This record gives sequence, C-alpha cells and structure tokens, in this order.
Amino acid sequence: MMRERVRLGDLSVGFVQPLTQAMRELGHDPAPLLQRYGLDTPRLDEAGARLSIPRYMHLGHAAIELCGEPALGLHMGRLSRLAQAGLAGVTAAQAPTVREAAHTLLRFEPLYAANYRGSSAFIEDPQGAWLRFYSISPYNAYNRFVVDSVLSGWLAQLSAVTGTPAIADRLEIEFEAPAYCAQYQSLCSAPVQFDAGCNQLHLAHEVLDARNPQHCPSTWRHLLQLCEAEWVQRTRVRSLSERIIHLLGPLLSGGREPDLEQVSQQLHMPSWTLRRKLAEEGTSFRSLLNDTRRDLAQTYIRDTALAFGEIAYLLGFASAEAFQRAFKRWTGLTPGEFRRQQRRMG
Repeated sequence: MMRERVRLGDLSVGFVQPLTQAMRELGHDPAPLLQRYGLDTPRLDEAGARLSIPRYMHLGHAAIELCGEPALGLHMGRLSRLAQAGLAGVTAAQAPTVREAAHTLLRFEPLYAANYRGSSAFIEDPQGAWLRFYSISPYNAYNRFVVDSVLSGWLAQLSAVTGTPAIADRLEIEFEAPAYCAQYQSLCSAPVQFDAGCNQLHLAHEVLDARNPQHCPSTWRHLLQLCEAEWVQRTRVRSLSERIIHLLGPLLSGGREPDLEQVSQQLHMPSWTLRRKLAEEGTSFRSLLNDTRRDLAQTYIRDTALAFGEIAYLLGFASAEAFQRAFKRWTGLTPGEFRRQQRRMG
C-alpha cells in the first residue's frame, strides 16, 4: 500500500519574517543565511509556501550562532504579527475579543503550522485560559528558540488585537532555565516556572475579555467560514490507515509503544472491528506502527541533532538497544551508519 512518508511537520514561511527582522535589529544581514536555506525572495513570496520544522530549527540555530544571541527566539516573538499566521492570523485580528482571537489562532493552527507529534491547545479554566504549545523534546540549541518565539509571539499578536499589552499571569516552560532566563520575565507578571510539565502561558479573564476596537462582525464571520473550509480540506483523512497514522504520532513516547486497544478507543471502534477493517485495506496495526516508527526515526536521524537514546525515547522504545535493533531490521543499517550516509549525501 502506497502512502506519504511521515514527516515531523512544517510551517508557513511567514514565520521567517520576524526572524529576519530580529537579525537586522541585531545588526546582521539575513540575506546570505536565507539563501543558504533556499529562502530567496520568490520562495518567501510564494502563496502558501511552507518550511519543514527541522529546516526551520536549523535556520534558527544558524541565526543564533551568527548573531551570538541565544535569546533570539524571544526577540522574534516580540516582532511577530498576526498576518504572519496567514488566513488564521488575519481572521484572529478581526475577532471581537482577545479570547476569540486566541481561540481562533490555536484552533486553526493546521492552516499555518503542522506538528505530527502534537498540536497547540486553548484550555479554559475558572481563572481564564491556558495557551499550550507542543514542542519536540528533549531540548537543545535547535528547538528552544521555537518555544521562545511562539510563546512570546502569542502575547505580541494578541496585544495587537486591542492595542494594549497582553501579559501572562503565569508562564511555564518545559526546559530548564537557560542563561538568559531573566529575559522571559517581561512576558509574565509572576515568576516564570522552568522545568515544567509543558510549555504554556495563562491569561486572566480581564485580558481575554478585552474588546477589539477594529472588529467588524460581517468580516469576522466571513473569515471564519473561509478558515473552516480550508481546515476541513487540510485535515481531511481518506482511509482508516491514515487516521491511525495521524493518531500514532502523539501516542509515541516515553519507552511505551501504543497498542491496538488505545487506538481503537480513540476511534470509538471495537478492536476486532479495527483489525478487520485494516485487513480489508491490506495492512495491520503492527505494520502501521512499524512503518510510522521507521519513517519518524529516519527523519529524526537525518534532520535533527538528537542522540539515538533520545530518539528511542521519543518513539516509545524501552531502550536505545531495542531501537537500534529495530532500525537495523528496517533499513539494514545502524542509526550511526544511516546518519553518516545522510550527511555524506547532504
């Protein structure tokens, strides 16, 4: 059965704009770096153009090294604008309140960014709402800046809705406090919590309920309809196998592999029915799991700097040794041989 190979995800080239602006403000010409990553003017001008997440992480890391500024992601976030999130961002800019703008931006995230392993979420509670961002962990110099730019960017984008600063009352970061940790404090009215369970910021009701003076009800409704239509098109899945592949990414991690029962519960389908339907499509749950793990493993090894033990953890293997045995069975190469081969080819 032919299908698309699993990728880690991608995002709109609009996210390159705050990066280049931040580089200029720090006294560096971004053009040579953009050229090195194939991001010339025609590419950046292309409607709907996307950039792979690994390529974006490598671009950001290269920019940090060039500028000598590890907090570049925070600078990028402050320069973020809603229009850089495409149709979803333009729609959020027309929302009646900050609450609706935040909900719109996160609900329609697939229109401007797609992460195979997880997605952002808007979670209301009695005190307000959490805006949660999923990022690949463990963390290193290649992915911390992404978390920084997104969380800082959400606050900058939502501030633009009302024209007044949106400040979080709580800010939680998954990784340990970096050397530049003091720079996060301007985003939050309380001490920032590092080494937390996830990446998220909390907005109080008074921030969420702030009204947008530029709101036009008819335009807002029209833009929502356009977002809905594009969201359906982008998230349409044609077969049961594809639905399972989309579910497996977020379920893989932590030394435990997902089983058929977990997936059947998420699909609200008896496990025996799931087995039968997959057999009718000419595949099985085990085949889909192995194919997904293999494709993700190759992507992680080729496109990231993660250690093999870290990749094993992300793919739900009980040990690095179990992962290495499986990878050799899938490809005929050890992970180290595969990485060296890819570097020679690249």
